[in-house]
Amino acid sequence: MLEVRDLHASYGHGDVLHGLNLGIAKGSITALIGANGAGKSTVMKTISGLMKPTQGTVRFMEQDISGVGAERVVRQGLALVPEGRKVFAPLTIAENLEMGAFQYLIKRDTSRYQTQLEFVLELFPKLKERMEQVAGTLSGGEQQMLAIGRALMSAPKVLLLDEPSMGLAPLIVKQIFEALATLAAQNLTVFICEQNSEITLRHADYGYVIESGRLVLAGRAEELAADARVKEAYLGG
Repeated sequence: MLEVRDLHASYGHGDVLHGLNLGIAKGSITALIGANGAGKSTVMKTISGLMKPTQGTVRFMEQDISGVGAERVVRQGLALVPEGRKVFAPLTIAENLEMGAFQYLIKRDTSRYQTQLEFVLELFPKLKERMEQVAGTLSGGEQQMLAIGRALMSAPKVLLLDEPSMGLAPLIVKQIFEALATLAAQNLTVFICEQNSEITLRHADYGYVIESGRLVLAGRAEELAADARVKEAYLGG
């Protein structure tokens, strides 16, 4: 469904990614794990159109979307939940969710907007309780739910998540990953990059390990979780 081939990307001072190849199957949860600075966020930014690759391709449903720009990527059916959540702090929950549905609201497709809104509020009932609350006053966990909900408002085929557990209490992290499992069970494709390797591999179907911008391991999630190298480097084994 989503393929990355020979992907290189840079910030102007040499490549950060060095020829990555990975594939994400429809309806799966796929993990990209690695230490801070390994290149995980650069992978997400390049796939989502926030960065242009210097070499290689990103193909989605057999279409080349390499470097087409973030707005077009969203319209194609991919939505990114960025690192650090980045909700619109001065806006209410309702207004943040509206921002995620811009492609429907600009066409006055209120029916599609309402369908997605009901879907998001069923997934995260805490948001429904406080739709008029300003996003900047929410807890970190509530902001993460809002950031995921905002991405889901675009009705994506693939949900990209950059470090969704960052800065959150273990109980909230568990709730977030349970919500992602619910989405995958409904055939939404999920691609997660995370430092929290243990819970990520527990919920994933397949995984990749990245070090210094290069993929060093790949396999089924349970195989990676049992791999001595992964245990030593990322699971505290």
